[in-house]
Amino acid sequence: MSIKIRTQRFAEYTEIKLLLSHPMENGRNRDPNGQLIPAHFIRELTLELNDKTVVNANLGGSMSKDPFFTFRLKSTVTGDRLRIRWLDNHDLSDQAEHVIE
Repeated sequence: MSIKIRTQRFAEYTEIKLLLSHPMENGRNRDPNGQLIPAHFIRELTLELNDKTVVNANLGGSMSKDPFFTFRLKSTVTGDRLRIRWLDNHDLSDQAEHVIE
């Protein structure tokens, strides 16, 4: 699985931390032989809370390898379901679900 999710509830919000395992190549780097490494990056990240989209981010190749994100959501309760999905420029994708405790 390429997505790690951690949540922590506070009095006024829930903090969501995401770690995405992905090479995030921008297409301008070179390998040890001097050949360009083809672009390979996450282009869309979606966070859903109880099947409702709350974050939809368009990303690009300028992000670092294995990007880390933190979000804060208000009005969450124990048992709410998070779904995280990403789609990259090679049309590869992954998703993970997490229940807020």
